[in-house]
Amino acid sequence: MREVVVFGGFDDLSAWQVRFLHEASRLGRVHVYLWADEAVRSQTGAGPKFLLDERLYLLESLRFVNRVEVVWPRDPDVLPYVEEDNPPIWVVDETQHNDRKRMFAVSFGLGYQVLRKTDLAGWPVLPPAPTTGRKKVLVTGCFDWLHSGHVRFLEEAAQLGELYVLVGHDANIQLLKGDGHPMFGQEQRRYMVQAVRFVHQALVSSGNGWMDAEPEIALLKPDIYAVNQDGDKPEKRQFCQEHGLDYVVLKRLPKEGLPPRESTVLRGL
Repeated sequence: MREVVVFGGFDDLSAWQVRFLHEASRLGRVHVYLWADEAVRSQTGAGPKFLLDERLYLLESLRFVNRVEVVWPRDPDVLPYVEEDNPPIWVVDETQHNDRKRMFAVSFGLGYQVLRKTDLAGWPVLPPAPTTGRKKVLVTGCFDWLHSGHVRFLEEAAQLGELYVLVGHDANIQLLKGDGHPMFGQEQRRYMVQAVRFVHQALVSSGNGWMDAEPEIALLKPDIYAVNQDGDKPEKRQFCQEHGLDYVVLKRLPKEGLPPRESTVLRGL
C-alpha cells in the first residue's frame, strides 16, 4: 500500500481533523509530519494550545494513523523531505490547498490529493476491530470533547480485555448533565471514540439514567464494567452485583507527562 503524508500542527484534534485522517487512510498508510511546538508558534504566530507530547499521544492513538514524525518546517507549502524511491501521496484539505503545494508535489513526482469538505461529511460507522477472544470490557460515558484523559482511560480499560464503549445518547446526557450538554451529537461522539485504536467497538446507548447501557449489556454480555472515579455510581455497583459482572474502578490519572484534562474546561478553548 502506498504511503500517504499529511502535514500540520494538529493543535486541535477536532472531529473534522479525524475525518480528514480517516479519508486520507483510504489512500494508503498515513504518515503524519507533526509540527513541533516552535514550528506551530512560528507558522501561526501563537503558541500551541496543546503541547507536542499531548498532540503526539492523541495522533498515535488513532486507528487511521500509521506513523507520526515530529518536524520543524520552514515553509508550510513544502514537505521537509521526500523519499525519492517511493514517492508518497501528499494529502491536504481544501483550506490548506494552494498552487505552491501542488507545484512542489509535481516537481518531486508526488501524488497530490485535495480532500474537500464534501469528502468529510457524516460520521461513518466504523467496523469493529478484529475480535481477540479476551474478556469483554464495557465502559460508558459522554465523551463530549475527546481529549487525552479520555484516551488514557480507554487505553487502561483495554488492558483488561476487548473494549466496548457505550456512548450516552443525547437526551440522556442532557438529563444527567443539564442544558448545554452534550456539545456534540451522539453519532459524532460515537465516531470519535471508535476512531481510537484501543476500542473494539463503540455504540450509542438506548437506555436512560446512569444505567443507560442496560439494554446493550443484555446483548453484549460483558464480563467487566470499568469506570473511572467520576463515573463510580451506586447504581452501577448494584447492577454489577446483581448480574455477576466484575466492577473495576480506574483512577483518573493522565498519561505520564501529560496534564489532566476535563471536557468542561476544554469547552472554553
